[in-house]
Amino acid sequence: MLSRSQNLIAFGKSGLSVRKVSTSTVRNVKVAVCGASGGIGQPLALLLKQSSLVTKLSLYDIVHTPGVAADLSHIDTASVTTGFNGPENLKAALEGMEVVIIPAGVPRKPGMTRDDLFNTNASIVRDLAEACGKYCPKAIIGIISNPVNSTVPIASEVLKKLGVYDPKRVFGVTTLDVVRASAFIGHAKKLNPQDVNVPVIGGHSGVTIIPLVSQTKPSVQFPPAELSALTARIQDAGTEVVKAKAGAGSATLSMAYAGARFTFSVCRALKGESNIVECSYVASDVTDAPYFSTPLVLGKNGVEKNLGIGKVTDYEKELIKAALPELKKNIQKGIDFVNKK
Repeated sequence: MLSRSQNLIAFGKSGLSVRKVSTSTVRNVKVAVCGASGGIGQPLALLLKQSSLVTKLSLYDIVHTPGVAADLSHIDTASVTTGFNGPENLKAALEGMEVVIIPAGVPRKPGMTRDDLFNTNASIVRDLAEACGKYCPKAIIGIISNPVNSTVPIASEVLKKLGVYDPKRVFGVTTLDVVRASAFIGHAKKLNPQDVNVPVIGGHSGVTIIPLVSQTKPSVQFPPAELSALTARIQDAGTEVVKAKAGAGSATLSMAYAGARFTFSVCRALKGESNIVECSYVASDVTDAPYFSTPLVLGKNGVEKNLGIGKVTDYEKELIKAALPELKKNIQKGIDFVNKK
């Protein structure tokens, strides 16, 4: 534990906040980022390094990670940052970690869907999940690598084979969908987006992304045509960024922001804070899809309570109905990848 006061940088209901805390009373958390040299990993690591919630920041990638760690280590915050390259150093990178965030993989390019990334990213997530199962089996795992609808089942199947699977500890990080929905609705209604809370359920691609605009706080309403256009924009927001970057990558900065928000929520829950709620893609019995994103209460052991879907409109019921066949297909693809001979 640290003995001096410092700025606590974390994401709450009102976004990024900075306040003075006595770190002698804070239970700090050991966090690893796998894929830390990439377009998401570097800004994510920067945000995590700024937070006094993180006492140790372990960075892993196949190349350049010691340089990233050295760069971050010059920042005047208390967390100790180390970098590791290559599979032979996975054990050193992961042992003792309490939270592992996985943004590793290749980014989307124009014309690519998240599903097009499957073959490359599926293998990466499989191998990293296996390493987590061996070296930090009790860690909470947050998977950013796309396609999340398939990579979360991949990680789960790997952990099952190792006999260390805990469905409460494996998350697909869908926070970016929530962040985007809050931004789009906030700007449309001339509200501060950080004061807008929009549950986004389902999955993390195309029609499987289901913004529950009817449950937005503060309450908002849109004419049917405008609601349809807004929903389509939220569902296709990743492609909007891919096209705007014109071949130079996909959503990295916004994903790093969302990934940091999710990580900070997990850290706050681990140190005993109550009423920490985030939408995330997890093993679920809320629908007949074995994985589904809904608002979750986070606790010391991961998922403390699944808050479910709640009351939805007829329009939102149709969105759920349209999402489920695609979502189940994505899930089965991930399961089959691990279990094929």
